[in-house]
Amino acid sequence: MKKNLSLMVAILLAATTAFAQKSTKTQHIVYISIDGYRWKELFRGPEWELLVDKKYNAADSAHQVKAYWANTAQERRAKLMPFTWNYIARNGQLYGNRDSGNLVNVRNPYWISYPGRSESITGFADPAVKSNGHPDNQNDNVFEFLNKQKGFQGKIVTFASWDAVARIVNRNRNGMLVNIPGEDVTGKNLSAAQILANEVQHLAPPVFGAGERLDVNTYEIAKAYIQAQHPRVVYLDLADTDEYGHDGQYDKYLSAIHSVDAMIGNLWNDMQKDPFYKDKTTFIIIPDHGRGDGDQWTDHYSNVPNCNNTWMMVLGPDTPSTGEVSTKTQIWHDQFAQTLANLLGYQYSSQQHSVGNAVKSVFK
Repeated sequence: MKKNLSLMVAILLAATTAFAQKSTKTQHIVYISIDGYRWKELFRGPEWELLVDKKYNAADSAHQVKAYWANTAQERRAKLMPFTWNYIARNGQLYGNRDSGNLVNVRNPYWISYPGRSESITGFADPAVKSNGHPDNQNDNVFEFLNKQKGFQGKIVTFASWDAVARIVNRNRNGMLVNIPGEDVTGKNLSAAQILANEVQHLAPPVFGAGERLDVNTYEIAKAYIQAQHPRVVYLDLADTDEYGHDGQYDKYLSAIHSVDAMIGNLWNDMQKDPFYKDKTTFIIIPDHGRGDGDQWTDHYSNVPNCNNTWMMVLGPDTPSTGEVSTKTQIWHDQFAQTLANLLGYQYSSQQHSVGNAVKSVFK
């Protein structure tokens, strides 16, 4: 009887899994983290007081005003992020405009990079993860979970502009490809684009010092790998925005935002031309934390108000074209991991920790 019961349970679980996998069109995920990008610039565009303050702009602000300023928030944000507001807003979803009462927040109490990233990919705000110097992440994550599923083994990859991401994903434990600053992508028969991307990162100026590289180099390496190897899940971690923010360079912070928007658009358009990815790929785009207000815009930490305020964007075949979501709702970063798994037809679970529920409005 026990044998028959076990067999029935196994059959039921297999059928449930198969049904779940067929219930979504998404077969591939690109998960993009933009370090320390405030919700204010995303939804309102540049902030006038910061835009014209010589303390925060190394060059004449006239160029930035011409490039990004306009009379309305809708015009300003579209000039700053044209792909986001001309394409994602028409074909996907944007959450986190606090002016509309639509709230997205980190749940962890630290409001810094390692805890923020860890919460998002593990689905758990671990109070023990409280510094950027935290060692290899003791919590398993959604990428490890998916890497154990049939058809995903060895097809989940990470490309990061900050070397701590190797600890956050814990590649020492799981052996997944996590490419960080200074490391080349290796292997047989690398494409010409991959070889060039490897080379260029070593020729670029060390703008931010050891352990970091420019986002454009991370993007080049990731895009070349995607074109050549066709991974199923890509975690692209970008960091220029946070670095320029800490340096108090608002002009370069805005330029970094504009460049990231172009990278996202170019990557989306390129993947939509590839039959492997076309109409089967979802982009999830989030920050790891927010930033302060006024003169505190350069900082983020638990003692800087509002640094837990964030946002989320989703674009893909399973997500309604709602655009900017203005309903008064609350989303937490510990929901992102389950949302990612559900888009691929899986229910993410961990024996180590609880996992936040998926954001249901992301699904049709």
